[in-house]
Amino acid sequence: MLTSPICDLLGIDYPVFQGGMAWIADADLAAAVSNAGGLGIIAAGNAPATVVEEQIRRARTLTDKPFGVNIMLMSPYAGDIAELVVQHKVPVVTTGAGNPSKHMAAWREAGITVIPVVPSTGIAKLMQRAGAAAVVAEGGESGGHVGDLTTMALLPQVCDAVTIPVIAAGGIGDGRGMAASFMLGASGVQIGTRFLVAKECNVHPTYKQKILKAHDIDTIATGRRLGHPVRSLKTPFSRAFWDKEYDCAVSDEELEKYGEGALRLAAIDGDAQRGCFLAGQIAGMVDTEQTAAEIITEIVTQAESLLTNAPRWVK
Repeated sequence: MLTSPICDLLGIDYPVFQGGMAWIADADLAAAVSNAGGLGIIAAGNAPATVVEEQIRRARTLTDKPFGVNIMLMSPYAGDIAELVVQHKVPVVTTGAGNPSKHMAAWREAGITVIPVVPSTGIAKLMQRAGAAAVVAEGGESGGHVGDLTTMALLPQVCDAVTIPVIAAGGIGDGRGMAASFMLGASGVQIGTRFLVAKECNVHPTYKQKILKAHDIDTIATGRRLGHPVRSLKTPFSRAFWDKEYDCAVSDEELEKYGEGALRLAAIDGDAQRGCFLAGQIAGMVDTEQTAAEIITEIVTQAESLLTNAPRWVK
C-alpha cells in the first residue's frame, strides 16, 4: 500500500488531500474523500463563520475520519474562522492567500495540525519556523489562486528548503502525477480539479460539464495586475477580464468590481456567461465522473504500480 509519514501524522490511509475549493468543497465532498482514506477539506472561502460552522457540524455526521478546513486569509471572515476551528477542534487546517503566522500559536495549542499552502521556498521556511506540521507546495498549474513557479520547479526546491513533510499540488490529476511528486521529494499530493467531477461534489452540473469537456489549452490565468492571479477555464467572463486587465482605461477598482461574485455565479448558479470556472491545467485529463473513492483508488493504484516498476529504468 502506498503510504508516507503524512499518513501517520494525520491518521489517514492514503497521502491524498482534496483541495479547498471555495464555494465547492463542502462537507459532503470532504466527508466522501475522508471516508475513502484521504483528507477531505471544507473550504471556508469568503463564507461567514456561521456557514462554515454548519459545514463542520455536517461533516461530523457524515464521517468519523479526520478532515480539514481551508481558510482563505484574504477573506474578511478569516479571523472568525480562525477562532471557529479552535472551538470545534477541527483536526487539520490548511491556509491560502496570506500569511497565517498570527494564528499559528492558538491553532497549535488547540491541537490542530496546521498545513499552509506555499508558493515559494521563503514562505515555506517561514511557515516551518512558525510551527507548521507540513506545507503544500502549489505550482501555477493549479486552479484558483496561483503563484509564478511551476510544480516541477517549486516542489524539489521546497523539499530541499524545509525538514517538514511537503505535499505537492498543481497539475496532478492521476497516478503519474502522484508518482512524479514522490520522486521529487513530496510526502503526498493535493488534488482539486479532478475532485470537481466527483459524484459527491455538489458544484453546479454546468461546471462539471465544462471540466469534462475541457482540453489541454483551455485555462487562463488572470488577475496578475491586481496581485492575486487565479487560473480558470477560458469563458466569456475570463476572456473579458483578460481584456480589461490590459486596458489602461480600466482602473484597478473597476477590475476588482467586475470580478466580484464570479466564482459563486459559476459554482452555485452555473452561469456560463458571467461565471468564473476555476480549474487547473489538468482539466483536459478529466473526462469521467466518479465517486471520490473511485478517484482515490485509481490514482493510488496507478502510482503504486509506477513506483513499484521504477527500478526497471536502473541498470
